[in-house]
Amino acid sequence: MTDIAVRCENLSKSYQPPLAAVQDVNLTVHVGEIVALLGPSGCGKTTTLRLIAGFERPTQGRVLIGNRVVAGPGIFVPPEQRRVGMVFQNYALFPHLSVAENVAYGLKRGEDRERRVREVLALVGLRGMENRMPHALSGGQQQRVALARALAPRPQVLLLDEPFSGLDESLRDQVRGEVLQILRETQVTVVFVTHHQDEALYMGDRIAVMNEGRVEQIGPPETVFAAPASRFVAEFMGASFFLEGVVREGGLETELGFLAQPVDLPVGTRVEIAARPDDLTLTPDPDGPGRIVRMVYRGSSYLYDVHLSSGRLVRWEGPHTIRYAPGTAVRVALTPGHPLAYFPLREEPEGHRAEQAPMLMDR
Repeated sequence: MTDIAVRCENLSKSYQPPLAAVQDVNLTVHVGEIVALLGPSGCGKTTTLRLIAGFERPTQGRVLIGNRVVAGPGIFVPPEQRRVGMVFQNYALFPHLSVAENVAYGLKRGEDRERRVREVLALVGLRGMENRMPHALSGGQQQRVALARALAPRPQVLLLDEPFSGLDESLRDQVRGEVLQILRETQVTVVFVTHHQDEALYMGDRIAVMNEGRVEQIGPPETVFAAPASRFVAEFMGASFFLEGVVREGGLETELGFLAQPVDLPVGTRVEIAARPDDLTLTPDPDGPGRIVRMVYRGSSYLYDVHLSSGRLVRWEGPHTIRYAPGTAVRVALTPGHPLAYFPLREEPEGHRAEQAPMLMDR
């Protein structure tokens, strides 16, 4: 993919300075690409989406759709002239209009209008439901009507704001798969907002992780998950815990064993290492220095919180066929089978907490 569909250049939005909702965001989305804006509530992801759509004016920076500047110094193109489709979090269907009338709402009148409505309803699997009213549809069907309405005018870019948050957990996986298939078939360019890591990993060609108005990392899902660029990304991408370690020749020394991997830091540097439950091996041992303090049954597995002799808490995930009760003494080893991300600990004056400076693992 070489053509650019969306470009945000040094994009910022302040509602009440110095409080900035979006700060210096640079983002490029290629034609046909699906990019997830991922982050916690209040991180600026929805504001970024609204700046692209034209529902907000940037305080500084530019937004380009294709090669056209649609927002910037002295320029502001209204939303209806940007060739951008939008699916809102609550779908925003008109309750007094039928399915067909909702889909046709943004189309110009003409002989092709009804044909286009039939096309997109067939695309989203709602053929034959043209005369249904929104209240007579399931949540998943309403979501597909909203998607059909956004796709009907053949937008250059499709924007989705938390598209699956209104669905029951039992429906979410099914509808998510159906929507992804539709988006792939249409080859539309998509930018979507979510705070669910699994959703971003499943749907995104790339993920942009946002925190406090800034993009902390952007890359393919595998890279963002396995090689977090900051401590925040490592923590936010799910189930991470942190071990202290020291750089030695050939790797990192930790209380759970030596981790052999390339490290681009001087020997003796103190670091924090980001690990996940599947990076550990746990063995019950009456003389073991660790102790299980909490167990959570997750259906296909058990998740254990383990208290180490140092006082640090780590997590291990084990099979559902074996159950260890809280209080069980165990030995824990760090056995990831791949390099882990590490973050140098900056020494602070006495009485101050050390800060973490990001360091990507050497892959």
